[in-house]
Amino acid sequence: MSQNYKTLGHLKSGSVYTDLLGKVGRIPADHPLVGGHKGPVLDIAWCPHNDNVIASGSEDCVVKVWQIPDGGISRTLTEPVVDLVYHQRRVGLVLWHPTAQNVLLTAGSDNQIAIWNVGTGEVLLSLDCHPDLIYSACWNWTGSKLLTTCRDKKIRIIDPRKGEVEAEAIAHEGSKASRAIFLKHGLVFTTGFSRMSERQYTLRTPDALGEPIVTVEIDTSNGVMFPLYDPDTNLIYLCGKGDSVIRYFEVTPEPPFVHYINTFQTPDPQRGIGMMPKRGCDVATCEIAKFYRLNNSGLCQVVSMTVPRKSELFQEDLYPDTLSDEASLTADEWLAGEDAEPCTMSLKERAVVVQGGYVSGRAQQLTVNKRSNALATGKDREKEREKDKDRSPTPAQKRDDSQAGTPASATPPPAVTAAIEKQLSDLVEEIRKLKSVIVKQENRIRALEAAAKAAILSPPPPEPSPLPEHNHETPVPETMAPDEEKQLSDLVEEIRKLKSVIVKQENRIRALEAAAKAAIVSPPPPEPSPLPEHNHETPVPETMAPDEV
Repeated sequence: MSQNYKTLGHLKSGSVYTDLLGKVGRIPADHPLVGGHKGPVLDIAWCPHNDNVIASGSEDCVVKVWQIPDGGISRTLTEPVVDLVYHQRRVGLVLWHPTAQNVLLTAGSDNQIAIWNVGTGEVLLSLDCHPDLIYSACWNWTGSKLLTTCRDKKIRIIDPRKGEVEAEAIAHEGSKASRAIFLKHGLVFTTGFSRMSERQYTLRTPDALGEPIVTVEIDTSNGVMFPLYDPDTNLIYLCGKGDSVIRYFEVTPEPPFVHYINTFQTPDPQRGIGMMPKRGCDVATCEIAKFYRLNNSGLCQVVSMTVPRKSELFQEDLYPDTLSDEASLTADEWLAGEDAEPCTMSLKERAVVVQGGYVSGRAQQLTVNKRSNALATGKDREKEREKDKDRSPTPAQKRDDSQAGTPASATPPPAVTAAIEKQLSDLVEEIRKLKSVIVKQENRIRALEAAAKAAILSPPPPEPSPLPEHNHETPVPETMAPDEEKQLSDLVEEIRKLKSVIVKQENRIRALEAAAKAAIVSPPPPEPSPLPEHNHETPVPETMAPDEV
């Protein structure tokens, strides 16, 4: 999960659905997607240092990194920021580095691990120390070590920069998949299956991986358990695919070290789950964890874990300094051998609780600067130049860049920008309502014209047969009755009125569209001078017509 966006699932069409956290309700069928893969998406990961960047791995053997614009996507994204091509088979695991900027780990079915510098689009390190499929990978607290699980039932602690396996041991005796994570203080927590196919978890030390401190059997279900870890509270949440429960435990230095807390239960089994970072939790309601749970019915359920407190003050014991969205190192510094603690922040000082969570600052643009190939031929350099021309910015982008370089005094204040955006949205909404009214009135005109035509062309009613009790016949007039003539004239008059209304509304729509176009093209108006207290009229833009006023 990201602080601003949610990702509800991986679609078989090779697309991923992302949306703002505040949006709820049914997803329309034509909602824009992040879709550029040629095969199903197998794994995704939001960047911990940029809330608008997401990486995706797919069966097409390619890893793509995407930039989600502020406010969400308005059309389907098909062009990623960068394509990372290395693996020969499908990519089932993507993982960002916790402290280094733009460092991404990927693992594929070719049993290879690649560590990328996304900023340059090149492979920094490649690890070939697994004989079989890699199930999971996890960085330690500082990002200096790597913990993996494999189909050969072993867990391994790897020094990624040296490419050496420092320790390995059998994790679980069962043949099904296992998972392992690093805890904040260096311990290793694993989940897997016993020889009798019982689900279990263990707690180990890196110095003695083969001798678990704690081993506990949970149940006999067949779903793989995924551990989700909160380093601030030392809570571990166990979520199994196909389960309808979430179990959570606390890790402490006292025996039995892993303490069962409680179980959250729902009637619907889960297909996938994502955990919100602590920056996205609502400190006003003492929320310590938030999950986005995808059920088998297709519903995304929000699960909130809160601690009941009567006081409305900030609870410092619940919210110690948590991970921030700033990187401690650059990719080159980490590759050179430097290690650093992750950057932290105080939710009391920097958090802004707006509709249930922390609102991060303006997103940074992810830029990719690929290094030139010293062995490239003349033809290769010519192809690169052609690609650069294709990727050259459009006139609109150049204009935006030139405007971005203007001094701060030339930029409009936020209040003016918000007023312009509100005015444009009101114009668009009014145009939509007028068009819907026109459609209804056109249907009404067609019905009235059909009724009038039927009244004119219909034959006169047949002469009634003489009644036995009366000797005289009712004369049939050769012309229309007065009431029929009045009804027909009323229909024609109503049609004429409706047509005149449509003409006026079409003129109104053209004027509104011209005003909206002028508001978009023209520079923002200067901030209006304060009005007297007795004058409460809304300022009218100069481009508005007199009838609009």
